[in-house]
Amino acid sequence: MSFSTDVKEELAKQISPARHCRIAEIAAIIHFCGRIVQGKTGIYIKIQTENLTVATKYFILLEKTFRIRAEAVVRKSHNATYYQVVVNDDESCQNILKSIKVFDDSGNRLYDDGRISRIIVQNPCCKRAFLRGAFVTSGSATDPYKGYHYEIVAGNNERADVIEDILRAFDIEPRHTIRKNNIIVYVKEGAQVSDLLGIMEANVSMMNFENARIYKEMRNDVNRKVNCETANLSKTTATAARQRQDIMFIRDNCGFGNLSEQLQEIARLRLDNPDASLKELGEMLEPPLGKSGVNHRLRKLSEIAEDLRKRKE
Repeated sequence: MSFSTDVKEELAKQISPARHCRIAEIAAIIHFCGRIVQGKTGIYIKIQTENLTVATKYFILLEKTFRIRAEAVVRKSHNATYYQVVVNDDESCQNILKSIKVFDDSGNRLYDDGRISRIIVQNPCCKRAFLRGAFVTSGSATDPYKGYHYEIVAGNNERADVIEDILRAFDIEPRHTIRKNNIIVYVKEGAQVSDLLGIMEANVSMMNFENARIYKEMRNDVNRKVNCETANLSKTTATAARQRQDIMFIRDNCGFGNLSEQLQEIARLRLDNPDASLKELGEMLEPPLGKSGVNHRLRKLSEIAEDLRKRKE
């Protein structure tokens, strides 16, 4: 299973004990994957989804919140399976739509443009519930071992604005883009994606996400150290090779006789120990010498070699 599937299945088991939170989640499911249809004998509400988890969650929420036994239908088309949950009873539909503030108390539609009433998401707990419903129906989260990405396909500006406002209320800074004429609200920063899982109360998924983040950070830290050590080793090896070339140039062109005793000693040590570090060379001297002292003598030899090359030009 994908990480998104794991998150949605965990969220599907979250049934809030508070009726107002269940209403907020029902509102999200209806707004994101439902239709309100005017029939000959009244109105009916239908949601359609390819995700059995969504249909099951909606069915349970309706039963627990409104004592409604909705009709569940399974349809197959073009190698895809669709799950429909339909409330046919006009009175039950009126009750639901009044509760989610699509209808007023008299049964009149409050908004003609499908607007979401902010009344149902006034409380922080209801914001969490609405976010759960929106994510289960239209959201996804990337496997944290591959990357950090959380998104909800909002569809239109109205739904996008509501989702973005809810995220900002929890100090999450969302972005949005357009994909296939749909507005996508997304978050890509790892810590904020983790926070979002906690906000939706997907606590097991949040722990799994954090474990992945820790693993990736440790792996990246090890890689950085290895790369740094490799780079330092390469640099040390290249420097040592250049030092040996300078020393051999001095030896072959004028010999070591004109060098001071200290320079002769370090020159012979470098030729005999091509892979030794400055510290190791210093420990071979009698008396021992620190890294800066060894580096000073080798640099002096390089200057002598460079001066000899110029004279030969």
